[in-house]
Amino acid sequence: MPNWRWRRRKREPDAPGLADIGCFSGRAGIKWQAKSAGPVESDPLQADIDNTYLKLMAMPVAVSPTISLKVRRLGPRDVADYRDLRLEGLKVHPEAFASSWEHEVDKPASWWEERLETNAVFGGWVNSSPLVGLAGFSVQDGVKLQHKGVLWGMYVRPQARGTGLAAVLVNQVVEHARTLVEDVCSTVVASNAAAHRLYGEAGFVEYGLERRALKVGSEYYDELLMALPLKPRA
Repeated sequence: MPNWRWRRRKREPDAPGLADIGCFSGRAGIKWQAKSAGPVESDPLQADIDNTYLKLMAMPVAVSPTISLKVRRLGPRDVADYRDLRLEGLKVHPEAFASSWEHEVDKPASWWEERLETNAVFGGWVNSSPLVGLAGFSVQDGVKLQHKGVLWGMYVRPQARGTGLAAVLVNQVVEHARTLVEDVCSTVVASNAAAHRLYGEAGFVEYGLERRALKVGSEYYDELLMALPLKPRA
């Protein structure tokens, strides 16, 4: 193997910028910049290796783009964006929600404002995007049910999937729930393997299956029942 040595050399007037750095081999058989006491014969094979090496060294290095994720609780100023994204989710994935696009599309602005006031709804952004992700949380009604909360309304636009935003939204809901309840419950359409995996990685455990839980048109969908214990049982 050649013994590569690097040293700087003086730039020639018309030489390109890469000429500032010279790459030399200790082999005496290389014609260019080889150290030898007298004339040497060039080695075509070694010359090809050296030229390939120089080309590789001059190639630009690919840098992975940086992804910036932002998650926060939505407020009154977010009503319009929240409504648009919520309705999009209901329209595109009707099997993933108990509600429907037809039921919510004509609701007045005051209904959407109250929804954000009475529930903790978190929104997510990727880099400088508009609102692209949602996750809601509410404490269950009933005196004997208030130790449990529900993660609901999870939706991330296709272009934001794979960025890690969904996991950040779920984790944000869980951290918010820790101060309010002992368990967080959620349901996942049985055929949605990605959502099942997402909740599983966050610590949710499947404890049941409700068959024909939802009916969309003439089709039925089973739902997995999942829960995340936040406080150990005594």
